[in-house]
Amino acid sequence: MANKVYDLLILGAGPAGITASVYAVRKKIDFLVITRDIGGQTTWSGDIENYTGYQFITGPQLTRKFQDHMDSYGITVKMPQAVTAIGYNDAMFTVTTDEAEYLSRTLIIATGKQPRRLGVPGEEEFRNRGVTYCATCDGPVFKDKPVAIIGGGNSALDAALQMMKISPQVYLINNTATLHGDAVMIEKVENAKNIEIRNNTRIKNIQGEKFVKKIVIGQESRETSLDVEGVFIEIGLTPNSGFTDIVRKNEHGEIIVDCHNQTNIQGLFAAGDVTNVPEKQIIIAAGEGAKAALSAFRHLNLNTFEYL
Repeated sequence: MANKVYDLLILGAGPAGITASVYAVRKKIDFLVITRDIGGQTTWSGDIENYTGYQFITGPQLTRKFQDHMDSYGITVKMPQAVTAIGYNDAMFTVTTDEAEYLSRTLIIATGKQPRRLGVPGEEEFRNRGVTYCATCDGPVFKDKPVAIIGGGNSALDAALQMMKISPQVYLINNTATLHGDAVMIEKVENAKNIEIRNNTRIKNIQGEKFVKKIVIGQESRETSLDVEGVFIEIGLTPNSGFTDIVRKNEHGEIIVDCHNQTNIQGLFAAGDVTNVPEKQIIIAAGEGAKAALSAFRHLNLNTFEYL
């Protein structure tokens, strides 16, 4: 029996994919969402104060709002499934996951990004044993324990602001001369009594026994160690685009799109942090998801397909 052919497949269910799905269901497109999880990076966020309509909301709370919105429309989600390959032939897309294969006339890639690894000795050894990439997910485990945050951008600042509420001592290890996140967040971090900022500093290795006990850091030619039980690595993200080589990408691996979210392949659109659109923000990803769904709808209307 031949596989069902969908009009649209949406890969990923972060802010971009979820918003695309809401627009798709309202346009009565025959579609399916394929994703590892719901919420994407939103679930890792702590306090969110710049999402329109909410003066304050946490990442997990906003994720639940997203989930509720999808549920209200009865949107079909295949989860957890990881996309492993995308094929394109004769105006038809084939999406292969670790569990199944799907066919569609249009496609939206909204698979987001994943944490970048530090690449120092001890990182892999102590992963999930003191080394983590998500303060929102794992922060409570380190209550009343000293921790180090690695990074100097918004994700590192967010992690530091979360951990200062439950940790007696937070070290912020930044390899540049100054912090480079939002001014409001920098001000909060600089005014926190239990956050110690170490600029121009690199982490050399992570040490411990069964769990993390300390990190070795270097500043100029000097090396020293800090006693910590948690290491939160917040040095940026890499796009989840490695499963496809049919779309054009930039030097960072981000999928290149135009203002209509169109890639170099007709009928294949991309949205959110997996693309080269500047400024990786929840609200921007959501808007890009809406645009991608509308572009897919327009593409379907303008093209005549031979239904199988």
